Amino acid sequence: MRVAILSKAMLVGAYQRKAEEIAAIPGVELTVFVPPRWSGPVASIERVFTRGYDLRVLPVAFGGHYHVHFYPTLGRELATLRPDLFHVDEEPYNLATFHAYLAGGRVGAARVFFTWQNIDKTYPPPFGWIEPWIIARSDGVIAGVTDAAAIVRRKGFRGPLAVIPQFGIDPDLFSPPLVRPPGPFSIGFLGRIEAYKGVLDLVDACSGLTVDWRLTFVGEGPASSEVIARAAGLGVSDRVTIRPPVPSTEVPEVYRSLDAIALPSRTTPRWKEQFGRVLTEGMACGAIPVGSDSGEIPTVIGDAGFVFPEGDAAALRDRLTTIAVDQELAATLRRRGRERAMTHYTQRAIAAQTVELYHQALAGRRS
Repeated sequence: MRVAILSKAMLVGAYQRKAEEIAAIPGVELTVFVPPRWSGPVASIERVFTRGYDLRVLPVAFGGHYHVHFYPTLGRELATLRPDLFHVDEEPYNLATFHAYLAGGRVGAARVFFTWQNIDKTYPPPFGWIEPWIIARSDGVIAGVTDAAAIVRRKGFRGPLAVIPQFGIDPDLFSPPLVRPPGPFSIGFLGRIEAYKGVLDLVDACSGLTVDWRLTFVGEGPASSEVIARAAGLGVSDRVTIRPPVPSTEVPEVYRSLDAIALPSRTTPRWKEQFGRVLTEGMACGAIPVGSDSGEIPTVIGDAGFVFPEGDAAALRDRLTTIAVDQELAATLRRRGRERAMTHYTQRAIAAQTVELYHQALAGRRS
């Protein structure tokens, strides 16, 4: 089975491990197309996990624009490659997906898209026209979360569909420290520093902790200045640090320095937390997950950490306090977190589920 994947996310070195695992499955010949650069913490391609498959860089038009970018030379690449199945790692309403499906259709490939969209929305033209066109021509769909799968079904897709996170964890890269680092109780937040991510709730919650604590934000975003101002207003500036994003392969070391990884997201009319990859990565590295009840967060955390009502800083503070003072419980949660990550969220497990969906899509197309 010749498979091609188009994925801007796979320019991130750590995510390429999934491609290695897919390529290692017998009978799969894999090519991955990525842009040379994108906006975000990883601005240009990293080549980290590249064994067993062909990683090709394609020029991108309107790079950095999620909904209107596309790859001008993709058609020529597919005409030469002639894959049996083409996996477009994009939402069904994006121009890149439309352009890719046209190119894939011309070479007779079965076509699959990926969706995180967990809020049922209608889109203005041309995106509202693109989405039903894509759904009608898809041989399979991968949804990152159950809400996204339900939406695709409501919009008319009747073919093979699987709920599979977009990327998993490399258990060798994401591993707990041999010895817990000494020092103050350490809480971390990794990702875009946005108000809807609950970052101010996190500062408020930590400011009332009675244990010795430190809070580290790793990322950047428009709410950075608000975080600094809130910490100053609460008199805890010396305990709150904002670090710039780090390369993907250095992220595990950040997690290993933490006692708790927080994701205090707040649902908005147009967004709710789609998955929370930082939770699975943190669990694998021994950081205890604490998240709000927005979107998929409670499902991801399971019994490995704590969930609190979104926007409730006092409840968040209570959960953090419990972890800080109950060392026996903390050890239990760290063990559960590692086990949960290894059972459900490794790159190998996700690769196997993904290839199974590919086989279903091809079988349905042939029948």
